Amino acid sequence: MNPIRYTIRPSRPAAHVFEVTLTVAEPAADGQRFFLPVWIPGSYMVREFSRNIVTIGARAASGRRVALTKLDKHTWQAAPCKGPLTLRYEVYAWDLSVRSAYLDDTIGFFNGTSVFLAVVGQETAPCSVTIEAPAGVSGWRVATCLREARGTRRYGFGDYLADDYDELIDHPVTLGLFQSTTFEAHGVPHDIVISGAVPGLDLPRLAADLQRICERQIAMFEPRTRRAPMTRYVFMTMAVGDGYGGLEHRASTALIANRDDLPLRGVAEVGEGYRTYLGLCSHEYFHTWNVKRIKPDSFVDYDLSRENYTTLLWLFEGFTSYYDDLTLVRSGLIDANAYFGLLGKTIANVERGSGRLKQTVAESSFDAWTKYYRQDENASNAIVSYYTKGSLVALAFDLAIRARSESRRSLDDFMRLLWQRFGRDFYRGRKRGVDAADVLALIEESTGVDLSDLFAQAVDSTRDLPFEALFAPFGLSLEAVPVAGSRVSLGAKVRPDGVLAAVYDNGPAQAAGLSASDTLVAVDGLRVTGGNLEKLLTRYAPRQQIEIHAFRRDVLRSFRLTLAPADVSHFRLLASDTRAGRALRNAWLR
Repeated sequence: MNPIRYTIRPSRPAAHVFEVTLTVAEPAADGQRFFLPVWIPGSYMVREFSRNIVTIGARAASGRRVALTKLDKHTWQAAPCKGPLTLRYEVYAWDLSVRSAYLDDTIGFFNGTSVFLAVVGQETAPCSVTIEAPAGVSGWRVATCLREARGTRRYGFGDYLADDYDELIDHPVTLGLFQSTTFEAHGVPHDIVISGAVPGLDLPRLAADLQRICERQIAMFEPRTRRAPMTRYVFMTMAVGDGYGGLEHRASTALIANRDDLPLRGVAEVGEGYRTYLGLCSHEYFHTWNVKRIKPDSFVDYDLSRENYTTLLWLFEGFTSYYDDLTLVRSGLIDANAYFGLLGKTIANVERGSGRLKQTVAESSFDAWTKYYRQDENASNAIVSYYTKGSLVALAFDLAIRARSESRRSLDDFMRLLWQRFGRDFYRGRKRGVDAADVLALIEESTGVDLSDLFAQAVDSTRDLPFEALFAPFGLSLEAVPVAGSRVSLGAKVRPDGVLAAVYDNGPAQAAGLSASDTLVAVDGLRVTGGNLEKLLTRYAPRQQIEIHAFRRDVLRSFRLTLAPADVSHFRLLASDTRAGRALRNAWLR
């Protein structure tokens, strides 16, 4: 099959426009169809990338214009045409995120799902893409894990190759001026690319810390061979003033982070921001195994024209969220107390929302397209996160397996079985996915532990997880810690400008009649201004009544509200110094 040839050029950086050409050597005799994906794997929301195509046209090899008809929101069909057919189109790129495409006069970034039309019927054909430099700029480079064609240098503009369309769109590309370095993890080169201004960035330290994370994860999945599933990997980060997120790919990850969270020369400690960034890197790197190669059965062959449903995101995102911070403590980047602090916050975050009592993690996974990625002001009352509760499900399973097997087995064994059976050969012609009905049996097969009771509670019900019983063998107990400096709660999330962002089910605000989007004006006649609400409430005790004045749209309303005790900020994990508990903790965390 002849290769599909693409060229992409930052044609008008000031207008945020990429120009793309696509040439098909042998178009379909009855008229070639093309489509652009409506979503990007790893981000489960229909995003309609085709809306960013500004102009599009088709020509034959002779230069003759070929009629191009739009069939639906993301599909075009060319009139019948013999010989090579070339599409030329412009893509508006002004989404500063990891999911789409962005271009200005300092940086360019794109995912293939945003810029490369697929050739219907020829998705398995090899692809080549020529990445051109913008006119009138110097010093720009290219960062990607696409294979360089002969004559193209690493980080250089030129020709890149992919075996098929799926591989083409699974390698994001960063263009522009960026800082970079390379480290090796068990013999595999890993590049770090940081775009955006970060004065004083400590790249050597970042490389050393990421090396520890990567080697720990490689060794977990391949304890004997220490063999990574890729021949090269790229961490590409856009450093911004305020942003956070990541998206996994088969040999790279695209990240966005606050520049203040990155390590600076001369600063030795791992602060909260840097720890968050390392956790993000750890999360996306773990996806190299868990979701990029070990997949739910419905993700084995993506349908990029519509939603692809699975009930297993609690396993693929939730378990990844468990291992991201666990890897930090196992790598020695944070200590056990710091890790316990992170667990205590996660438990509190899940238990704070009443959505956990209405939706299982399996249902949350299935509803990701319509609920999790489209959250509104009632989200905390209606949904549970398959990320955060999924991570607690993984924690619960790991603790139970370790306690019942006396540390002879763990959740690591389950992940290794998934890797050996479903992931290791995924891109070598053995594409198999995990069936939701088989997960419980796979856990027992890999660990020898029957988790059917805990599985039913954790995955298929809305009951809270039994952490007191699960932590007890490890010599750990939970202690609720109220919000610092507060004795009372309104039962609502309040923005700094006094607007109610959310009103919690069965809380004081809801009982009084307040609603999300109401704007607080006064408490007992004293004006609410930006940031003074907590101070106003310090004079009250639980069960006292207050009068609240608030605007609902343009109407001033009055409410009588009975205050509740302060919300739980987090849970503190307290460790007893018993020999058995200490041995289980050490085996778990080390």
